[in-house]
Amino acid sequence: MRPYPPEDLATFSEIEMADRFMPAPEVLDWLRDTFLDEGSELFNVDHQHLRDAKLGVLWTNCDNSRAMRSVIGQAELMPPMAMGKWQRARAIQQVEEWFGDMPDFLITFSAPAAHGMDDASFCALVEHELYHCAQKMDQYGMPKFKEDGTPSFAIRGHDVEEFVGVVARYGAIDPGVAAMVSVANHKPLIGAASIAGACGTCLRTAA
Repeated sequence: MRPYPPEDLATFSEIEMADRFMPAPEVLDWLRDTFLDEGSELFNVDHQHLRDAKLGVLWTNCDNSRAMRSVIGQAELMPPMAMGKWQRARAIQQVEEWFGDMPDFLITFSAPAAHGMDDASFCALVEHELYHCAQKMDQYGMPKFKEDGTPSFAIRGHDVEEFVGVVARYGAIDPGVAAMVSVANHKPLIGAASIAGACGTCLRTAA
């Protein structure tokens, strides 16, 4: 069964002080069983580098928007870096208290958005964030590892970065866009999914 957020987080908070974040170990267990387990019907080999990765998953009822789009999911590389020393120390303490250790990636999902999604849309949202959780590549295009043999991780951007209006006017000039259009013209491998929101990771990395 696909996990649902707790009822007390299923609606957006009306006051800022009511914003809450809650660890979601049930989502982590489910996504591992669903997308990372080779025996699963929805196993995706593209995520195999995450099989031994430490992942932390959160639900939140905090309403968030950026660039005029709602944020319903976000993947972050840990530990947090882009902040002052005390802010970073405080953030590290909070994450470690949530999960007992520092994860390689922290993935946050909007509980109100997830609560209203059909199964295919929720699967698409989760996999979208998993695709952002990438392994670095070396200069030869091979997976990069640390000295201890563990994967060297990074946040991955989209395969395609283009506006619909540009493609409508000029066509799929970029090879990546052309590939995406070709795939879009075929029947989905899993099922239809329509995500009305956006990804905080994409909005943060898009300039």
